[in-house]
Amino acid sequence: MSADGPSDPPRGLFVAFEGGEGAGKSTQVRLLCEWLAARGRAARATFEPGGTPAGAAVRAIVLDRAHTGLAPRAEALLYAADRAQHAHAVLHPALAAGEVVVTDRYVDSSLAYQGAGRTLDLDEVAALSRWATRGLRPDLTVLLDLAPETGLARARGRAAADRLESESLGFHRRVRDSFRALAAAEPGRYLVLDATRAVEDLAADVRARVGALLEPR
Repeated sequence: MSADGPSDPPRGLFVAFEGGEGAGKSTQVRLLCEWLAARGRAARATFEPGGTPAGAAVRAIVLDRAHTGLAPRAEALLYAADRAQHAHAVLHPALAAGEVVVTDRYVDSSLAYQGAGRTLDLDEVAALSRWATRGLRPDLTVLLDLAPETGLARARGRAAADRLESESLGFHRRVRDSFRALAAAEPGRYLVLDATRAVEDLAADVRARVGALLEPR
């Protein structure tokens, strides 16, 4: 304890994985959390949309092809509602407890899918997510970059296409371009990886970057 009183507890580390359909985000989230756990680090794997019980109901709406007529603004608000509950119930508490939180999708997905994909105003979408999360930003965002043609073929080979996977190739190209532009605008916070590389090679690059971030903590 310092002379000025108790010091603040250490904040955990927040890592987000982003990318288009079929990029391999969930695999890399799992591998990173397994690596952290093997080294005795408390790690929390989570995802958006649907990382809370309330969020699961939102996920059922936004990914169901029965809702193809959903207005872009309504879609953006639903994702923001999911994210607000996720931040409140999972992200902020886990980080306050000093955990490493690893999420499959976060704010950048709204900027890419609703901002660029749906051609909504990017600043408005960003402001909505900032409000929903109380300004919580990842310490590191890993972008698994993949041509949409390749990613959609991977995704559609696993299961029937959901509402977003069913969008046009032009939509998914705008999404990819947006992810790349976000990373280029803030390179210090991003790790951009070619998602066509071997899974273990990608995992090794992620481990190296996360390990470096954990050293001073």
